[in-house]
Amino acid sequence: MPGENLSRDEARERAALLSVDGYEVSLDVRSALGDPEGDGPRTFRSVTTVRFSCAEPGASSFADLIAPSVTAVSLNGRDLDPGEVFDGTRVLLEDLAADNELVVDARCAYSRTGEGLHRFVDPEDGEVYLYTQYEPADARRVYANFEQPDLKAPHRFEVRAPEEWTVWSNGAGERADGVWRFAETEPISTYITCVVAGPYHYVTDSYERTLPDGTRLEIPLGAMCRKGLAPHFDADDVFLVTKQGLDFFHDHFDYPYPFGKYDQAFVPEYNLGAMENPGMVTFREEYIFRGKVTQASYEARATTILHEMAHMWFGDLVTMEWWDDLWLKESFADFMGTFSLVGATRFTDGWITFANRRKAWAYRADQLPSTHPVTADIRDLQDAKLNFDGITYAKGASVLKQLVAYVGQDAFLEGARRYFKRHAYGNTRLGDLLSVLEETSGRDMAAWSRSWLQTAGVDSLTPQVLLTAEGTVDELAVVQEAAESHPELRPHRVAVGLYRRTPRGTLERYARAEADVDGPRTVVSALAGAEAPELVLVNDDDLTYCKIRFDATSLATLREHLGSLTDPLARALCWSALWNLTRDALLPAREFVALVLRFAGRETDIGVLQMLHSWADSALVQYTAPERREECGRLLSEGALRELRSAEPGSEHQLAWARFFAATASGGDALRLLRELLDGTEKIDGLEVDQEVRWAFLTPLAAHGEADEEALAAELARDDTASGRRHQVRCLAARPSAEVKARAWEAVVESDELSNALVEATIDGFAQPSQRELLAPYAEKYFAAVERVWEERSIQIGMDVVRGLFPALRDSPETLAATDAWLAAHEDAAPALRRLVLEARDDLARALRGQACDAAATGG
Repeated sequence: MPGENLSRDEARERAALLSVDGYEVSLDVRSALGDPEGDGPRTFRSVTTVRFSCAEPGASSFADLIAPSVTAVSLNGRDLDPGEVFDGTRVLLEDLAADNELVVDARCAYSRTGEGLHRFVDPEDGEVYLYTQYEPADARRVYANFEQPDLKAPHRFEVRAPEEWTVWSNGAGERADGVWRFAETEPISTYITCVVAGPYHYVTDSYERTLPDGTRLEIPLGAMCRKGLAPHFDADDVFLVTKQGLDFFHDHFDYPYPFGKYDQAFVPEYNLGAMENPGMVTFREEYIFRGKVTQASYEARATTILHEMAHMWFGDLVTMEWWDDLWLKESFADFMGTFSLVGATRFTDGWITFANRRKAWAYRADQLPSTHPVTADIRDLQDAKLNFDGITYAKGASVLKQLVAYVGQDAFLEGARRYFKRHAYGNTRLGDLLSVLEETSGRDMAAWSRSWLQTAGVDSLTPQVLLTAEGTVDELAVVQEAAESHPELRPHRVAVGLYRRTPRGTLERYARAEADVDGPRTVVSALAGAEAPELVLVNDDDLTYCKIRFDATSLATLREHLGSLTDPLARALCWSALWNLTRDALLPAREFVALVLRFAGRETDIGVLQMLHSWADSALVQYTAPERREECGRLLSEGALRELRSAEPGSEHQLAWARFFAATASGGDALRLLRELLDGTEKIDGLEVDQEVRWAFLTPLAAHGEADEEALAAELARDDTASGRRHQVRCLAARPSAEVKARAWEAVVESDELSNALVEATIDGFAQPSQRELLAPYAEKYFAAVERVWEERSIQIGMDVVRGLFPALRDSPETLAATDAWLAAHEDAAPALRRLVLEARDDLARALRGQACDAAATGG
């Protein structure tokens, strides 16, 4: 709709004109039960009263509301004609007074896409659950408001709900006379208001703390999930991490938690990992584990809990003015999530995961044609939605890690403390943060910002080693190179480590020096005279954000002795660097796969191991020469089975290898073993084939025609839950049949009947690497349909379809040409849509370069 995509210019104009005194929002969600009314969307009543002032009496503006219908609108006691002032997305407000009261009575629609007020029916017991998700601008799907982050205001909610339900919001609530009423919030942005309602399983605890000034904090804690997940809900561990995080942030931020209670809801069909609604954080319910998982999964959940908690200060207390400065909350929360994880919880190796997993996300995003500075140019809400990406989160966090090395941890944290106190309940821009950091560090933050926050692209650092005749280091230099598209060279604070093999055969560091790398070549004088290294690791300890390269000697050492590298962070950095070489078509995919087969079985860090599995799978699917795929897949499957059989029985490594074996299984013997493990005729000592593992085994069986509809129905009968339904839908769409693919395509592209979670599952099953020829006809269909889908569907579903159904498996120059032809013919398409297609095109072009590199290495 024309008014739905709010622009930055409109928001600035409205913020200059209006200030909001407060909202009173009354929702009636009793219609969530029973039959929907009529043939249209199921709706609920929403009545909003907003009081606001206008700097120019007589001026006009608008309120935001996306709703099927509006019953009544009044402005300052005057009844307005809804048909005249409401266009489906905006409420026109003319002849404003200095002080105004707007009342909007609307019928808003329940969501099935995870945007706005999402309604979920649990197939296990028929119970209905509601929750809201608003970022960046979907509160307007639930109540009329001024939907931009810099028009903060106190909110007071009341909710009428079915008698047997409990309702939660940002503030503490109680029920009286059939209505849930909630305490007024502090001034907050609309996108972090929240309502959760339904027969949730709810567990309580409390956090108590005496602050240095003698203030006594008592914070009620709550955690909830669907009743069907209650048997699996380890709320004690959630509360443990929550309390550890609150201790950590109180110790380091010197600003007490400002939002009263602290509830955490694990909700179904969630589009994000989590959302930082103050006092009412929401998470995807997949963080409740129905079966055995590795410690990497618990670490990921803990990191997310702490990331969202950091937002209570970075984002909720102090909020960016507009989405240009989204990084002011997301980069900080991403950094603080790992910083507090390592400093406060049992997951003391969190920086290894950060180096290996989070930065991989950043490196990929920063090499796409859509890369952008950490401080981005966000023209409108569609831009904002797409910028919740690897740059804003992981690169921004990596840059902050580099900043801590640059200014020192004490100066960094003191800057944060001043930032909170100076801007509490307000909005900020980049300059507000830089000014406090300049105060506390004495550093020129403007120069640092220009290099790190206001330019795009990732630099590469390569060591150059010159030896004396006696075999010691004569000169060690670091060469910095930038991409042609983003030629900026940045200042880096790095540690350079020198490694040699010991008499025990291990590869260990024997020398280390920190240096400021600036410009194209920097000599690290402190390492002159050291013994000749077998491995030089630039960016040892992962202090900066860069792609690590190796000299010839170091690369040869890794090919033979990577598994002998004893330091787990150094090992993770080397693996990450080798993966970047593979993606850049500088290392053949066959070599990367060979390294995984040779050394992954010796990897002690479970998170790194699971990342290696993911990369190896990507190397097979995307970067291996087509003529080698079958052999490479067989080698990976055989290697995975060897490691599965040799892993310690019952260990998390055994579980990881079992899942990787299933992911790579394609031949008859491998598929037969999966079937036998499922039916119990074959066992591997210590391997528990629980329900989640059963679905992991069934997916490849379905994709290779070894599990039909009847078998999948029988499995659903074992696990007729929301999770089971998603797994079954994925497996059904994975079957190798033209009819199956046509039905899956129809369900996602031509219909909006599926919920967001089932759209995701269908797309996941549809695109199977073993079915390239079967999927070939859908390349042309994709380009014919993609613009219409973008225009007709919500932005979340549009993003899922555009990304998930791009014909990446039709990896040929012809598909690349078809993509270029679409882009040339659709220069006036929505910029956000073009960005998504451009990103997919870049991935395809990178895959073709990687395949050419692999083919050349094999003589193909």
